[in-house]
This record gives sequence, C-alpha cells and structure tokens, in this order.
Amino acid sequence: MTFLKVMTFSLAVLFTYTLFANVLPQVQSNPPAEEEPLAAGDLDMDGLIAWGERIFRGKGTCTLCHNNLGRAPDLLAVNLAKEFSERMADPRYQGAAKGATGAKAVEAYIRESMFEPSAYVVAGFGKKGSNDTVSPMPAVDKPPISLSEAQAHALIAFLEDRAGLDVTVPLPTGEAVADNAGTADSGGDEEEDGPATTAKAAIEKFTCNACHDLFGSEAGAGPKLAGVGARLGRDGIAKAILQPNAEIAKGFEADIMPKDFADQMRIREFDLIVDYLMTLKAG
Repeated sequence: MTFLKVMTFSLAVLFTYTLFANVLPQVQSNPPAEEEPLAAGDLDMDGLIAWGERIFRGKGTCTLCHNNLGRAPDLLAVNLAKEFSERMADPRYQGAAKGATGAKAVEAYIRESMFEPSAYVVAGFGKKGSNDTVSPMPAVDKPPISLSEAQAHALIAFLEDRAGLDVTVPLPTGEAVADNAGTADSGGDEEEDGPATTAKAAIEKFTCNACHDLFGSEAGAGPKLAGVGARLGRDGIAKAILQPNAEIAKGFEADIMPKDFADQMRIREFDLIVDYLMTLKAG
C-alpha cells in the first residue's frame, strides 16, 4: 500500500511539473546574431558620411590636433567652405587644387592635405623652425594612422558634407568596409581588434606614435621619449601617461595628451607600453 501511495504521489508531482512546463511561457536564450561585415555595395552616401565622422573622431586621430587648443585649425568649429576657399586662394598655395574650381577643387585640396600635409601648411601651424613649410601632421595612409582608400574617401565625404558641399567621392566598390560603418555612432572607442598583445600594437592602438617619435613615425607633436626611462623611472612614466597635465615638458602645452588612458587601456596594454618606454636609450 505504501509503495502505491509513493508511486501515486510521484506521478502527481510529475504531471504537475509537466502541466506547468507546457502552460507557462517558454523562455529561450537567443544570443544576438553576429553581424556580417558590411559589403561596399550596401553602403549609401549617408552611411559613408557617418563612417567618415567615426574615422574623424576615432581611427583618424583628427581630434588630437584639430580641436580648440590651437595645435591645428579646429575643423568642427570653423566655416569649412570659407576656410577651404581662403586656403586655396592663398598666394602660398601651389598645390593640386590650384586652378581647379567647384567641389572637385575642394576634394583635391582635402585629399592633398591628408596624403601630402606638407604640400601646403596653414600659416602658424607648421613645425617649429620650419617657417610653415613642414606640417606636423602625418600622412593618413602611412603609420601610425594607416587609413585605407575607402576610409580616406569616407573622411573626405564627411568634411565635404560638413562644409555644406556636394560629396564628390564615389562610394567604395570592390572591397569590404568595417561592420557598422553605416551607423551614426561617432565614438571611435570600439575595440575592433581586441586587446593589444605587443608593445608596438599597444602604441599604435592608442596612437602614441601620432605625437611621439616611436617606431619611426618621426612625429614631433609630443616630447622625444629617448632615454625617458632613465629620466623618469617606471613610476614617472606611468604618471605621465595617466596624469599628463601633472608635469608639462618644456616647450609643450597642457591638455594636448588625452587624460582618459586609465579608462581606455587594459592593465596589460599599459604595462606593455611602460615596459617598452623603459627600454628606450638616450640619444
């Protein structure tokens, strides 16, 4: 009799669970599908312009200099159409856009300023001692920036649109562009390639060699770092990265170096950079 009672109770419990399992809403875990890289043919002009803005604020590192600190013209604050016209009309300008007219002239001027920045240097923004004949800006198709042709087109499209002009660059064809390129996200802080695993990768990821002469970049916007380990020590280097305004190197200004590297870098990436800087010899 006891056995029958136990069996009856067990069946009743099983029936109850089965009933609830079929009556209650089913909860299913559906992880988000991975986005396929956006093919070039799927990118419209609005998407190209939005992608260009992301590059301007992110990979292109444009905002490091083109801001309100006076290192380069603040491209987001000036009247770009007027600015471009005045630059091309400057008697000092003898570049690729000379003699051209209309929107194509502007495209030629922007392209030249990106790929051959020393072809024409805006007065007051040249390297010190160069009499405005040498630009401190690196060519965008070379390290440390290394934009692809499609990325350069997107950046030109953004600047043309920002100037209120018709976009003259073609939509990319024959190659894939980064996924989410068509979004209006302007952050530029996404990790496309994951954490850096070498000092060179970490330095290029955080564009240290856009301002400092590292790995042959010949950049001069920031202090020379040869022998910095002997001068500052490991703690001093760490402080200079995390609190860049605490002590300013002679001849340079405050608020040039980003102050949020503590939020951007993983500890391992930070250590890779500090370890490498400690190895640099004086001279």
